[in-house]
Amino acid sequence: MKRFLLRVALLIGCAVIAVVAVWLLFPERIIDSGRWLQRYRAGLTKRSTTAAGHRITYLEGGSGDTLLLLHGFGGDKDNWPLVARYLTRQFHVIAPDLPGFGDSTRDPASTYGWADQMERVHAFMESLNLREPIHVGGNSMGGAIAGLYAARHPDRVKSLWLIDPAGVSGARQSELLRLLAQGENPMLVGNAGQFDRLIAMLFVHPPTIPRSLIPALVRARAAQREFNQKIFQDLRNAPLSLDGELSGSRVPTLITWGDQDRLVDVSGAEVLRAGMLQAQVAILKSVGHVPMIEVPEATAAGFLNFQAGLR
Repeated sequence: MKRFLLRVALLIGCAVIAVVAVWLLFPERIIDSGRWLQRYRAGLTKRSTTAAGHRITYLEGGSGDTLLLLHGFGGDKDNWPLVARYLTRQFHVIAPDLPGFGDSTRDPASTYGWADQMERVHAFMESLNLREPIHVGGNSMGGAIAGLYAARHPDRVKSLWLIDPAGVSGARQSELLRLLAQGENPMLVGNAGQFDRLIAMLFVHPPTIPRSLIPALVRARAAQREFNQKIFQDLRNAPLSLDGELSGSRVPTLITWGDQDRLVDVSGAEVLRAGMLQAQVAILKSVGHVPMIEVPEATAAGFLNFQAGLR
């Protein structure tokens, strides 16, 4: 009996050592496994297509009306599974890596300004035969692109969901804009200190990230830094006035905003609402720039309530 218990203890010990070894030596695999689990829980599957000269990777799942979700600068398709978990019960959710981000094509010869990306989103929709009006949403940069698409192609948009969107020219200056004016860009990450600073700016209550995984996350960000800098400059070279583009818009719109957003000031919510004909505002208390990650259930509930009111 003692030998049997000893063998069991040794097996358990070896298993624990193996898990710790994988955790320490292969953190990217741990991160990939976590992403897979979030996708699985949301009912999302990874797919890809070609549009506008770019291979575009995206997540897709659920049933009902189509809801296209566009991530922010430096983000990717995996910004959405936490909130999509509550949406795929009623919507056919599609969340792409916008060209230049995630697993989608990065082309140094291409320009990634607001209108360029909007046209690529249009081509992406065409590649998936999404020709009937759909619901379009986005966060930050993705919110601005979604809003621009609704302004330029209102016949293709059933409703619009803007989550802390960038590009509201009438909003108060944010902390990010003040830093950019001083020559600092916290959106570009090259080391652990810059990563920690960005996380602090994005969230009021940051998600728990094991410290052992942070070096891998920093490496991924650092590898994209140079191309992200190019995209950031492309966006700044052709400034967008989202409030100007959407002035007079009749597209039913929900504007969701974290009241502690340090990247795009919450005052932009009222600026947008005042200029649109069918817009509602939902301000989330003690929430930062990415509500769909920080408070996914509350963020989804606001959108579902909005949609229920449209029926």
